This record gives sequence, C-alpha cells and structure tokens, in this order.
Amino acid sequence: MSTEYEKHSGLPIMNQDYEAYTEEDFKVWKMLFDRQKDNIPVYASEEYIRGLELIKFKADEIPNIKKTNDILRDITGWEIFIVPGLIDDDKFFQLMSNKKFPSSTWLRSLDQLDYLEEPDMFHDIYGHVPLLTNQAFVDFLQDLSKLGLKYIDNPHAIHLLSRVYWFTVEFGLIRENGELKIYGAGILSSKGETEYATTDKPEHIEYDVDTMLDTSYRKDVFQTKYFIIDSYEQLYNSIPEIDRLLAKKVAEHEDSAVTK
Repeated sequence: MSTEYEKHSGLPIMNQDYEAYTEEDFKVWKMLFDRQKDNIPVYASEEYIRGLELIKFKADEIPNIKKTNDILRDITGWEIFIVPGLIDDDKFFQLMSNKKFPSSTWLRSLDQLDYLEEPDMFHDIYGHVPLLTNQAFVDFLQDLSKLGLKYIDNPHAIHLLSRVYWFTVEFGLIRENGELKIYGAGILSSKGETEYATTDKPEHIEYDVDTMLDTSYRKDVFQTKYFIIDSYEQLYNSIPEIDRLLAKKVAEHEDSAVTK
C-alpha cells in the first residue's frame, strides 16, 4: 500500500516480482542461507537470532516482502521499501528516518557467492531485516538517519557519519554473556567474515564514538577493526554524543580549510 511519503519521496514505488525469480535465484538463496545455518547459532547476537525466528525466513523460500512487512509493522512499525539498488544519501536517510529500510529484490549469481560490490537481497534482507525487530536498534537507525538529513549538505559530515553506520549497522560486534557476538549485516551475510570477525586476527575496540569517527575503512577486504557495544540501548543512547562530536569535527574541518 502506497503512503503519501512514498508518493513524494522522489523514488519509484516498486513491487517485488516474485514470479520473476528463477531456479538459480532460489538455488542461490538456499546456498547462502544453508552456509550460515550452522554459523548463526554460534556467532550471531541473541537479538539477531530472535529476529530471524520472528521473521520466519526459510532456506527453500525467497522472502516475500509483503509478508515480511506485515510482521515488521506489528513488532516495531518498520517496513522494507524496495529500491532498484544503491540510492543517494538523501533518499537513504529520508527512508530510514520514516521507518522504511531500503532493500533490493535481486540476488547475486552463482559465481558471485562470496563478494559483491553492490549489496543484493541476501545482504539487505537476510543481513539487516532480523534486527529491525529490535526496538532500541531501529530507534538508533532512525535517529542516525535524522542526523544524516541534518548534515546532508555537508559532504565531510556525511563522510564521518558513514563511518558510524559502517562500524555499527554493517560491521558491529556486541558483547553478550562475556562473549563477542555479531550483529552487523555486512558480517552476517558473509560466511567467511562471520567466521573471522570474532577471532584474534582483527583488532577489537570498545565502542567509542570519537575513535569511530576518526577511523577509516575499506569495502573490498575483511575489516581489520571491529567496534564492540555492550547493548543496543548503548547504541541508541550514543546519538547525542554522535551529534555533538560530529558538529565539533565539522567545525574543526571548516576552520582548517579556512586557514590553508
């Protein structure tokens, strides 16, 4: 069902063409799902596992987004908004500030199981959607997006804010019962990085907004640094600090540009 927001968002209103999925699409979904079946109980956050159960994803069934949205709306009021692929920052933040998570509906090919430059449906849906059932996490996501809109005309601010998103929503770790667990979608949609992220090979850093804003990242390799939260409430409660430090670093950047 279209909303007034969707009609005026500047994005096309798209539907999932379920009948268009091929035999290879179902095979790819099942292969990717089954590769993580044994990893998820070992490595994933309890809240991700809980969300996966609530959303009722299955190996033999590509998720039906309408059905998934019915479940999400009842739990946290969020929903999936279908997009053709990567979208501009302003549209991205507009959607999530309105409790709409952008997702593609296409799946990678069999010869691209391990790495894609552009996220596909397995990353967007399997990686991200289960945690959209956690209220503190989606509150963080919504308020982080509102910060994105606040600074949308400042490229340096958006660059810094992308680091927060990257090291939390995409590649975040959480400490549960004294053990490191994974909640970042970029990790959980990758078998290899799931098995790597909590080992002693990368550096593990306690969640610190200032350090995070100063930490760069690469998209084409396993991460060398992961930040650890103690709870999803900690993430949400850090929003004022993110706003304060972002303003400070933007001002310093502008002052530096003036003196050069």
